[in-house]
Amino acid sequence: MYDIAIIGAGPAGASAAIFAAKAGKKTVLFDNDKGMTKRAWVENHYGVPEISGPDLVETGKRQAAKFGAELVETQVTNVQKTDSGFRLETDSGSYEAKHVIFATGVATDLAEKIGLRTKPGTEPRIKTVIDVDANGKTNIDGIWAAGTVAGVSVHTIITAGDGAKVAINVISELNGERYVDHDVLKP
Repeated sequence: MYDIAIIGAGPAGASAAIFAAKAGKKTVLFDNDKGMTKRAWVENHYGVPEISGPDLVETGKRQAAKFGAELVETQVTNVQKTDSGFRLETDSGSYEAKHVIFATGVATDLAEKIGLRTKPGTEPRIKTVIDVDANGKTNIDGIWAAGTVAGVSVHTIITAGDGAKVAINVISELNGERYVDHDVLKP
């Protein structure tokens, strides 16, 4: 049983996985290798002069793995509520988690299949997004969404920040108190 399962390993998903795993939560990150960041060239990401989308995605996945997130390269095909959380069915088996974060970019078909409420997108060429509250919660308790699929801008810096924000909210709910992750520069 994982604490947090994250569907999508682009900037939003990998950022959520970094925070979740670093907080000591048992985290699984699913990557179907279809993200739009794989086609990007990025020169507007704070702290990074320039980077290819594929390099940014790989760096994010490596950071998440460094803190203990398990990366599974597969397609999630279904999510079902269980007594203790959720069962995620994939092309390579099933996984169980207490909480699920959708970070699926432009893909909303799985969200719609399992009954997540959606709404029209506001970004250019983003037709549909998952309807979330300010914390990233969906209409199904325990399922969250972050990044482009949650209606924020498609820019990598913004989706990464949203993934971190939603992960912090999930961690806080799991801990029963507000979670903060601050590293301190050692002299």
